[in-house]
Amino acid sequence: MWAAHHVVALIGAVNGAGHRFTYVYAAMFGLLVWQLGVAYLERPAKVGVHDRLKLDQLNVVAIVPAFHEDPAALKACLVSMVGQTRKPNIIYVVDDGSTAVDYTPVKAWFLQAAPLAGITAAWFRQDNAGKRHAQGAVVDSTPGADVYWTVDSDTVSDPHALEELLKPLADERVQSVAGIVMAANVRRSFLTRFTDLWFVAGQLTDRSSLSVFGSVWVNSGPIAVYRAAVVRDSLEAYLSETFFGRRVPFSDDSMLTLFAMLRGRTVQQPTAYAFSLMPETTGHFARMFLRWMRGSFIRSWWRLRYLPLTSFAYWAHLLRWAQTVVAAVVFFAVAVFAPITDPDVSVVPWLVAVPLIIGYAQTLRYMTVRRSDQSLAYQWATWALTPVAVVWALVVLRAIRWYGVATCWRTGWGTRQTVEVAMAGAR
Repeated sequence: MWAAHHVVALIGAVNGAGHRFTYVYAAMFGLLVWQLGVAYLERPAKVGVHDRLKLDQLNVVAIVPAFHEDPAALKACLVSMVGQTRKPNIIYVVDDGSTAVDYTPVKAWFLQAAPLAGITAAWFRQDNAGKRHAQGAVVDSTPGADVYWTVDSDTVSDPHALEELLKPLADERVQSVAGIVMAANVRRSFLTRFTDLWFVAGQLTDRSSLSVFGSVWVNSGPIAVYRAAVVRDSLEAYLSETFFGRRVPFSDDSMLTLFAMLRGRTVQQPTAYAFSLMPETTGHFARMFLRWMRGSFIRSWWRLRYLPLTSFAYWAHLLRWAQTVVAAVVFFAVAVFAPITDPDVSVVPWLVAVPLIIGYAQTLRYMTVRRSDQSLAYQWATWALTPVAVVWALVVLRAIRWYGVATCWRTGWGTRQTVEVAMAGAR
């Protein structure tokens, strides 16, 4: 019905009638249908006996940088990694100069428990140099690695996470694999609940549609794997990235994904799950998202510069930025400028209904994942929070995005000066 409405509107526009933004609306609608339609085509990689044996031979090194992490969260992270159905060969924990916490009990437990599970345990402390250098230290120490599994220190991995992540690597063209990140502390607050909705739905729409074409732009730090050569061959550039003369310490996941894209396919495995602690205060969330948006803008420059013009990823990325700019202009013109210059109450229902319809269509993907720690009723109730997520994205996140673009030269981390989210927040 909505598609028919756009067709009729386009016919009217061609004949000289209709709204001045009719062509823009129709184009945006077409992009929405394309994105959702392709996202539903995503299928998890599966392997046969021969491929499974090949994957079992891979030397997998897990990297866990830790800085001012809640010790209980770090232990939960390591417990989940030790308990994987497909064990990593080595788990490397790097304490990046933490001063606000004491990891001694966690370290003692880990160094004893990991070998009992048949996993080589390694732990060392370095002066605070940032997440990238913590990862780099592990890469320098593991020349025999075939695959690196990156895990954030506040993340609990599903027992099958690594097993599922490795499956797409049976295809030699695949260079990196992203998993699905959900909120471990989803029940902690209203903010974490609708953040989980927005975040998971985004991975299962935007990232899923890109994965179908082997062109995932950004892997999530809490759960991803890379062929070791991707990281090893690009390590110098990874550790020394600058933007207009300033060192870039964040956006590490998108940088590694870019290196992978330059070598082959980057995909998502929608059956690999991890549960991370999400910000529980608006201030923490805003600082985290601002860092993401600054990193996203910086990474956009490198994609436009280094991705081949013949690649799907290049044109999809260019189209996405065009879509972002047009959407911002239309939003301002219709929702801000027009009500002031030409008040018309008849358009109010459309201004409310259209974003909600789009939001509900996109977040419906949230219901394709069933969590054992939530009832179906709880999940549907979370999905019902879509209007909150829509307003949050249209107003708050959009403002932060453009502020991040305007201040992209500020490359400080912005969080982690102390423990900001504790595992006690997870339920």
